Amino acid sequence: MKAILSDIHSNLEALSAVLADIASQGVEEIICLGDVIGYGPDPRTCLDLAMQWHLVLMGNHDHAVLFEPKDFNPVAEQATLLTRRQLEAPGTPQEVIDRRWEFLAELPLGHSDGDILYVHGSPRHPLNEYVFPNDIYNKSKMDRLFDLIGRCCFQGHTHLPGIFTDKMEFFPPGYVEQTWPLGAGKIMCNVGSVGQPRDGDRRACYVLFDGDTIRFRRVEYDVLSTAQKIYKIPQLDRFLGERLLLGR
Repeated sequence: MKAILSDIHSNLEALSAVLADIASQGVEEIICLGDVIGYGPDPRTCLDLAMQWHLVLMGNHDHAVLFEPKDFNPVAEQATLLTRRQLEAPGTPQEVIDRRWEFLAELPLGHSDGDILYVHGSPRHPLNEYVFPNDIYNKSKMDRLFDLIGRCCFQGHTHLPGIFTDKMEFFPPGYVEQTWPLGAGKIMCNVGSVGQPRDGDRRACYVLFDGDTIRFRRVEYDVLSTAQKIYKIPQLDRFLGERLLLGR
């Protein structure tokens, strides 16, 4: 059994709750589709936890911390610059600083396991292409994406969980049965976000995958605690805490 998560965004309370849930599910491997950091107040601890997992991919916020924010809005850019300073915090042993930077620098953009593909953004542009639910009405885009998939692609980036089918359908978790079986058709599965859900449900989201079925998990966590941490950091916009409370 694999646990597949994405978009933690330095939210330690959400990640801790998800890891506790994972521990009760018979999971053998944890796969993260990127954006371990960015936006939130606890990038260092989240990175240290991520180093223990089977596979972690590069997300656009991870990439921006390494290099430069590109096409980021001012709130996201300011959070990225703060994250960079946090990773270089005075008093941190140099070997710890180096280990974290090396981990980020070595993150792959994607990973294939037979006919299963793992990316942050999309099969076409793994780092930063968004695939939104209303893209089911953009047949040329979706046809191109599905041409690049063997059986299933797991992705994040939009923070909007659900299943895309090659019949141009999208099913959010509320419309998905207890388990979604992989059948003859191809699918893309957005696993949602651990640390910054945007589908109106503020609970952390991730999926379980046993090779044949997908199951969404929603996990309660101490949202207010994370929001209050954000409010206490002047360089983080209050909006980043407020949106957590709304799941937006």
